[in-house]
Amino acid sequence: MRYVPRCTKDAETGRMSGISPRIEGMEQIILDILAALRCGEKVDNDALVRLVHAQAKRSGGDKRAFAKRRLLPFYQRVKREEPERWASWRVTPELEEQLLRVLRMKPRRSASGVATITVITKPWPCGSDCRYCPNDVRMPKSYLHDEPACARAEQNCFDPYLQVSTRLTALSQMGHATDKIELIVLGGTWSDYPRGYQIWFITELFRALNDDAISGVAANPMLAEPGQDKGAVLASTEDVPEGVVRRRARYRDLGIPSDEETLAAFARDAQRAVDAGELRYNQAVTELYGSSNAWANAARYQHATLEELERQQRLNETARHRMVGLVIETRPDAISAEALTLIRRLGCTKVQMGIQSTDQRILDANERRISVARIAESFDLLRAFGFKIHAHAMVNLLGATPEADKRDYARLMTEPSFQPDEVKLYPCALIEGARLCRDFEAGRWRPYTEDELIDVLVADTLATPAFCRISRMIRDFSSDDIKAGNKKPNLRQLVEARLAQGERDGGPRVREIRFREVGTHAIDREDLRLKALSYATSNTQECFLQWVDSQNRISGFLRLSLPDRAYVEQHARELPVAPGEAMIREVHVYGMATAVGEEGRAAQHLGLGRALVERACELACSAGYSYLNVISAVGTREYYRHLGFVDHGLYLRKEL
Repeated sequence: MRYVPRCTKDAETGRMSGISPRIEGMEQIILDILAALRCGEKVDNDALVRLVHAQAKRSGGDKRAFAKRRLLPFYQRVKREEPERWASWRVTPELEEQLLRVLRMKPRRSASGVATITVITKPWPCGSDCRYCPNDVRMPKSYLHDEPACARAEQNCFDPYLQVSTRLTALSQMGHATDKIELIVLGGTWSDYPRGYQIWFITELFRALNDDAISGVAANPMLAEPGQDKGAVLASTEDVPEGVVRRRARYRDLGIPSDEETLAAFARDAQRAVDAGELRYNQAVTELYGSSNAWANAARYQHATLEELERQQRLNETARHRMVGLVIETRPDAISAEALTLIRRLGCTKVQMGIQSTDQRILDANERRISVARIAESFDLLRAFGFKIHAHAMVNLLGATPEADKRDYARLMTEPSFQPDEVKLYPCALIEGARLCRDFEAGRWRPYTEDELIDVLVADTLATPAFCRISRMIRDFSSDDIKAGNKKPNLRQLVEARLAQGERDGGPRVREIRFREVGTHAIDREDLRLKALSYATSNTQECFLQWVDSQNRISGFLRLSLPDRAYVEQHARELPVAPGEAMIREVHVYGMATAVGEEGRAAQHLGLGRALVERACELACSAGYSYLNVISAVGTREYYRHLGFVDHGLYLRKEL
């Protein structure tokens, strides 16, 4: 039965000539939503599903043709390209705001205040060879070609510009503001790549943002018709920026494939040899890509100068899509003052690195080839440079037990040598081709049961302090790729359900940031209070300032670092800071991402960030520091300049 709102006058427009039944059906769904909203009715996801199913039944078509992910791009296209038709819908600004809330896909994607884009570097030999690590020769070490970000990278020939363009297009058509972008660069160890490639890769990320490289609906693979090849959609030139068209043509002319059949055939023999133990990953990747003329020819232009990079950075300071965070992935043993200086010049503000364990016995058993002392050194150096530290921790590694995992994680969270700002807390999953398969088959390793795993993750979450955020609990591995281990994509929800039940039963409260984020909730400024949490690391005194409400939900925070003067003096030749300089390592205000300059009731527009910075200045001054640095992203430089900071080397600085 057709969904009929109590007030239907505007929805009864009749059939329109000259448009397809699918287009007509999407228009009717939009009109029905608008009519319901005008009557004050609530149109939630269930109501929208009923509308979609009813329209599919009336038109006799596939309900996927009217899926939610298609409705917003349709609305945006009509508003942009058919103004008279859009005007006939009589959409006021207030009504449009309500409509966008109904149609927006995955609202939590930008609920942290920024829209996130993940890009993947090209396959490259890795400086390590851990027993548990997947060995997909189509990808950088540890990644699988059917992980979502990896599949997008491969379809875009690992080109950073094309990856950003594809994701910008999708986010825009999902209804997310894309003015503030955090770029996450994954793909093994960053410093293993040639310096010229590193500079080129980041330069092209900035260039894509500066070019506003958003394609039209026709070129969005997320909107592929049922059964249509996504690679064919990406190859479309309809309503696609010229820069994107030229790049795709260049890779096509070079002979670098982007369709699944050709990619699978290209890597099949090498992958078979790796899975059989006949070749190591590094050997296979070197032979596979080193012998390819197409990849060799592509590498000839994959380099840039720092001058080119800095030109794009200056443009991005006032661009429509500003890079407000840049994350790079590496290993602890690749952390050096020289490497961090370059990474900082690239615009990086956060470093991800695989810690996995702080137990030397576990590290050795899994052939990490690194010492716990070296891991501690990397933490010290990252903090001294002002970077946010995002550590990867794994439970259920070879040689681990549930109780040992709990102790190990508690050490990572509490010992002054470690204490990361953010963590990916992964259970070890066995992937075909990893050398851990032999340990599994010999009975030397077994995956934890679901109860054991959830028990460990619950304990670890409760052990996570208020200044740390658990960003993820699973990898985006397909269950088909997992030979043994957790296959439930909703593992985090299972853990959080148990944690919530524990709180209701009077158990300990969860302190970690993500569990407490305000998300899409409205903010009551009068209900917020500023709390300070101080803790000591091996080379700094840290102060975590946070805005929380009466329910302990977090609306914003600042990380203030007060470096130990003796440490700074001891490492004066390699550090870009001097004694007497404090550091703001992060400022983050939550709430739905909104366009730069827009007003609203989101936490981002209540002056919370400014108040945090002012308080940090007071604390640093009272502690005897003369200057306050901030490790600003390129896209936030203007914000800090308005707060009285000036450019100073790798940072912005304010005299106290």
